[in-house]
Amino acid sequence: MLAGIGSSDPPRPLMDKSERHSHSESAALHPGKEWRKIQRSAQEQETEGNEEGEGSNLERAEGWKVDGREMNTESDPNYSLVEGNLLINNPHVINHGGVYQCIATNTFGTVVSREAKVQFAFLQNFSRKSRNMVSVRAGQAVVLLCGPPPHYGEIKYSWVFNGQRGFLQQDARRFVSQRTGNLYVAKVEASDAGNYTCVVRNMMTNATVFSSPTPVVVRRDVVMGEYEPKIEVQFPDTLYVAKGSSVKLECFALGNPVPSISWRRADGNPLPGKIKINHASGVLEIPYFRPEDAGVYECMAENSRGRNVARGQLIFHNVEHLHWVQTLKDAHMAIDANLQWECKAIGKPRPTYRWLKNGQPLAVEGRIHVEAGRLTISKISLLDSGMYQCVSENEHGALYASAELKVVASPPDFTRHPVKKSTVIQRGGEVVLECRPHASPRATISWWRRGELLKDSRR
Repeated sequence: MLAGIGSSDPPRPLMDKSERHSHSESAALHPGKEWRKIQRSAQEQETEGNEEGEGSNLERAEGWKVDGREMNTESDPNYSLVEGNLLINNPHVINHGGVYQCIATNTFGTVVSREAKVQFAFLQNFSRKSRNMVSVRAGQAVVLLCGPPPHYGEIKYSWVFNGQRGFLQQDARRFVSQRTGNLYVAKVEASDAGNYTCVVRNMMTNATVFSSPTPVVVRRDVVMGEYEPKIEVQFPDTLYVAKGSSVKLECFALGNPVPSISWRRADGNPLPGKIKINHASGVLEIPYFRPEDAGVYECMAENSRGRNVARGQLIFHNVEHLHWVQTLKDAHMAIDANLQWECKAIGKPRPTYRWLKNGQPLAVEGRIHVEAGRLTISKISLLDSGMYQCVSENEHGALYASAELKVVASPPDFTRHPVKKSTVIQRGGEVVLECRPHASPRATISWWRRGELLKDSRR
C-alpha cells in the first residue's frame, strides 16, 4: 500500500539567496543598477552632442545570458522581455535553471548585471529496491538508515511503523535525526518488531516520498544486558553561527537502561532563558543567536551504568555584508595618458576582485596591470575605450561598480587658447608667447618666424 502513496510534485524555482518564489507560475529577473549606469552615460553623451549642435541617435540593446552563454529569448516561449525584465513563465527544472545576467549595450560599451541564480526545489523518488531485514536482540540498540533520494531545498524526515496512518512518535527511546533522516532506537523492545518506512517531505514543494519498508525482527532467545550510554548522534565540534539565525543541536544516546539527556554550558554559566530543549527528541535550539550565546556546550547522556559527554563550540560568525567604500568614476582621457582606477569594498569574509571590460573578463597583459581592486592602464589608446566594471565578491554575494573610459582623439586646435595676434614689449625686455593648443594625443610644438623654423638659442 505504501508504494502507491508517494508523490513528487513539479520542482519549484528558488531565486538566489534573497529572492525565493514559493509558486511555479513565473519568475521575474531584473537588470539592476548597471543598466541605469549605461543609460546615464548615453544620456550624458546625447546632451553633449546636442549642446554642440550635433544630433545623436544612440541605439540601445538589452539581452540576457545564462551560465555564461547569450540567450535567444525568442526561441523559448517561456521567456518574455518586459521593459528590460526577463519573465520566465512556468519555469522547468531542466530548461530554466542556471545563473542569469542582464547584458546592456549601446554605442559606448557593454555592462553586465549582478548574477541571479535560479534553482529548483525538488525531491526525487526512493529506489523501489527491497531493503534487507534487520535482526536485533531485545535490549539492544538499533539504527535504521533512511538514505534519502536526491533533493534540493529544506526537507523534513519522519518514519511510519507498520503502515500506520500517523508518524512514529519520538520519545526518550526513539529519535529521528533531521540531519541524516536515520531512526535511532536506544533500547529495542519486543513491540518494536515490524516494518519501518522512511518518509521525506520537501518543505518548499510539499512533495512527499516513501522508502521501501525495512523489516525489523526482535530475537527473544537472548536478552541484551545493561551497558553505559553511547552518544550516537552529536553536533559538530565547531559550529559557526551567524547573528540572528537559529541553531539546533542534536544529541541522542544508545544504552540500556535508556539514557537521559541533559544540557549545560562548559563555562558554568546558566543556559539562556530563550533556549528551547526538547527532552523527548534530544534537541537544543537557540533562536536569534547573539554574541553572548557563543561558547562550549555539553550534552550529557546518563543511565545507571554510567555517563557520556559530547562537546561542541558555537562561534559567533559576524557576517558583514559587502558594501563599497570606494567606487569608480567615468574618465575622459587623452591618448598616451595613464589611467588608474581603484575600487574598494568591505565585507566578511574579505572580498576578492576581478575586472570586466564591455561585459567580458579583462585581459591583463603588457600595458594593463591589475592588483586586487586597482586597475592601471599605461599609454592608453582608442582601443581601450569602453565600459569597465570592478566586481567585488565573497561567499555571500557580489557588488558591481561601473565606469566609462572615453579616450579622446582630436587634432591641434587653438580655439580655446588662441595665440595673441600682437604683443607690445620694451626693447631689451623679455616676452613669453603662449602656445597651448587643445590636442589628443599631445601636440608637438614648433615656432616659425618669417618662414623660418626657430631653433633653441641663448635668446
